[in-house]
Amino acid sequence: MRKISNHGSLRVAKVAYPLGLCVGLFIYVAYIKWHRATATQAFFSITRAAPGTRWGQQAHSPQGTAADGHEVFYGIMFDAGSTGTRVHVFQFARPPRETPTLTHETFKALKPGLSAYADDVEKSAQGIQELLDVAKQDIPFDFWKATPLVLKATAGLRLLPGEKAQKLLQKVKEVFKASPFLVGDDCVSIMNGTDEGVSAWITVNFLTGSLKTPGGSSVGMLDLGGGSTQIAFLPRIEGTLQASPPGYLTALRMFNRTYKLYSYSYLGLGLMSARLAILGGVEGQPAKDGKELVSPCLSPSFKGEWEHAEVTYRVSGQKAVASLHELCAARVSEVLRNRVHRTEEVKHVDFYAFSYYYDLAAGVGLIDAEKGGSLVVGDFEIAAKYVCRTLETQPQSSPFACMDLTYVSLLLQEFGFPRSKVLKLTRKIDNVETSWALGAIFHYIDSLNRQKSPAS
Repeated sequence: MRKISNHGSLRVAKVAYPLGLCVGLFIYVAYIKWHRATATQAFFSITRAAPGTRWGQQAHSPQGTAADGHEVFYGIMFDAGSTGTRVHVFQFARPPRETPTLTHETFKALKPGLSAYADDVEKSAQGIQELLDVAKQDIPFDFWKATPLVLKATAGLRLLPGEKAQKLLQKVKEVFKASPFLVGDDCVSIMNGTDEGVSAWITVNFLTGSLKTPGGSSVGMLDLGGGSTQIAFLPRIEGTLQASPPGYLTALRMFNRTYKLYSYSYLGLGLMSARLAILGGVEGQPAKDGKELVSPCLSPSFKGEWEHAEVTYRVSGQKAVASLHELCAARVSEVLRNRVHRTEEVKHVDFYAFSYYYDLAAGVGLIDAEKGGSLVVGDFEIAAKYVCRTLETQPQSSPFACMDLTYVSLLLQEFGFPRSKVLKLTRKIDNVETSWALGAIFHYIDSLNRQKSPAS
C-alpha cells in the first residue's frame, strides 16, 4: 500500500499560520484603534458637555444648553486701561424666559497699558495674544465661533494723540481677526466716558439683582480710575432730569426695557490726572525746562520724582504757612472749581464706589483691605486731616496720601454727597469683579440678540 505524502499539507500549514497570525494581528490593531477613538470621542463629549465641572457648576452640551435646559453662552471683554490690559472671560446661563445669570468669570491682567506701546505698536500684540490664550483655555472649542470678542480702551488711550491711538487699535484688531472668536467691525474701540459709567452701572445692578425686577430700586455707581472718574445712577426725581446739563443723561436699553440714566465721565479728574493738575503740570507734557513742580499737598521737606503717562516729573513740597491739610484743600478746591456738576438726588440713592476709592480707603484702614466695607463720606476728610498732619513729621511715608485723600473727600462733596452719606466700597459682588467690563459685554451681547430678533 502506497504511503501518501503529507508534504503538501505541511506547506499549506506553513503559509496559513503566518497568514492567520497577520489577520489576527490586523483585527487586534483595528480593535484597539476603534476602542481608543471611541474612548477619545467619549472623553471630548464629556469634556464639552460639562466644562463647568472644573468650576463646580452645571454641565452643558456643545449646542449651548445646560443639563437643566438653561441656555449657556460666553463673552470676552478686554479692558485696555491706563495702567494695564485685562481680559474678562464670562460664562452665562439663561433659564427659559428669564434674565441671564453669570455662572463664572476668568480674569487676568498684564502691565503696562496699551498706551505704553504708542511708539512701538508691534510690541502690543504679544500681550494681547497671551490674554487671548487665556480665553481659549477657558471656553470649550464648540463655543468659540459664537463667542463675541471685544476690546474697549478707556482714559489711557483717550489721552493719546488720535493717530497713535488708532494705530494701536488697528494692531489689536488684526490680532482679534486672526482669532477663532466672533469678531465684529466694532470689536475694538475707545470707550467714551459715558459708556464706561453706564457699563459699570449695569455691572453693579446686574450683580445686586436690581435689573431682574422692572421698576425696582437700583443702586448708583462711583468709579475713580487713573485718568477719569464716573458717576451713574437712575434718577427717580423729575427735577434731576430737568436740571441735568446736556450730555449727562443717556438712554439704555436692556432686557427689552429702557432706562434713562444720569451718567457722566470727567476726563482729567481720575486720581493720577488730578495729581498732575494739583501739582500744576499739563497732561502728556514734561514740565517746562525740567522745572520742579511744587505743591502744598506734599510735605514741606519732600523732594522726589513721580512718573505719569510715561513722563517723569520732579516734585517737591512747599514751605508751610498753615496746616498741610488746609493748604492742600485750598489747592484741590481750585482744581475742582466749576468742573463737577452737583445733583441733590445723590443724597437719596444707595451708591457703590470702586477702584481708587476702595484702594485709598483700604490703605488707611477705613475698610477691610480684602472684604471692603461701608463708610461715610466724612471719613475720607477725617483720614485726610490725620494723614496730612502725620506727613508734617514723617515726610517720606506715602508722600501723595495727603493729596489723594483730600482730593477724594472734596470730589465727593462736589458731587453733592453730604459728609454723612454712606457709601459701600467693594471690589467684588458675589465674587465677581465690579468693573465696567461685565456690563459692557452683557450690553454688547444683548445688542447682538436684538439685531437677530428686531421684533423682540
